[in-house]
Amino acid sequence: MQSTDPRTISRPDPALFKYYFIVSLCSLLGFPVVFLLSWIRYETLRYRFDDDGVWMAWGILFRKEVTLTYRRIQDIHVTRNIIHRWLGLSSVNIQTAAGGALPQMTIEGVREADGLRDFLYEKMRGSKGETTPAARPAEHAEPVDEALELLRDLRRSVDELADRLEGRIPPKGERP
Repeated sequence: MQSTDPRTISRPDPALFKYYFIVSLCSLLGFPVVFLLSWIRYETLRYRFDDDGVWMAWGILFRKEVTLTYRRIQDIHVTRNIIHRWLGLSSVNIQTAAGGALPQMTIEGVREADGLRDFLYEKMRGSKGETTPAARPAEHAEPVDEALELLRDLRRSVDELADRLEGRIPPKGERP
């Protein structure tokens, strides 16, 4: 499978229109309305991935635009229902710390969602100043883990206290 640069994605894959058509068929009597709304969404859906963040827009009468900086991204989920898998599509849900149960942005109609997810994670970590282990300088290859050192000190203190309670070490201030 070839990997494409997510920054080149500006429109959903054409298979998303097939997905919308199938979903509209499932609405039976509501088909004309659901299909029209889905067609408008498909035709107006636009994405942009740049150095600052992700931008998404759709709609004609009620235009909606969402811009997320990489710094605000908290979690990324890839979802594929049975029809998505049949058509080779995915949806990438991007969540922020906004506090809602629903994702802040859903990028629909993506063929290579795993590559997009990895790209977003890389940008998200880079914007927060985190580095991957491979990108660390050689002199910081094994950083001192302060939490581990604190746990070791705590363990030594607990062992010393246990020895004192069992009488193997006299209490502080007393001579043997």
